[in-house]
Amino acid sequence: MLKKTFYLGLILVALSSCQQTTNDKKQEPNEVKLKSEVVLKDYGKDPLVINIDDYTIENETFRTTIWTGDHLQLTVMSIPVGGEVGLEIHSDIEQFLRIEEGEAEVLMGDEKDNLNFVRKASEDDAIFVPTGKWHNIKNTGDKPLKLYSIYAKPEHEHGTIHQTKAESDADHHDHD
Repeated sequence: MLKKTFYLGLILVALSSCQQTTNDKKQEPNEVKLKSEVVLKDYGKDPLVINIDDYTIENETFRTTIWTGDHLQLTVMSIPVGGEVGLEIHSDIEQFLRIEEGEAEVLMGDEKDNLNFVRKASEDDAIFVPTGKWHNIKNTGDKPLKLYSIYAKPEHEHGTIHQTKAESDADHHDHD
């Protein structure tokens, strides 16, 4: 009889534990979601679902392409303290950038010597760069500026990784 009571107790504890887990999952659906491993590479045109926050925050290169299609490209960037993206213009590309971490100064204008649009930007801010606008983003914070950029049409070759701004400048075709 003692053995039966012991086993019955174990079964009840196990069932109670399963019921609690089930209830927890119903109350907190985000806890069930598993984080995927961040692999910083260009996934090309294959379908892709990623946690963009994780990819942006974990990136330590100046620029890494994550996805390159025919008409769209995603890159993640880490701009060091005091660094900048660099003054550039895109004659046939529109650009969207989003800051995930850090503080920046955004500069834009019709002429490279007259950047009359100047704004502060920080975490969760979005930046829209129209075609034909000179622009630069400077890290004004005390930690690396983490952002991602979407180019509509791709700006960098599939698989691009620029470890530094100097590498980016050497490879970039639209700088003056």
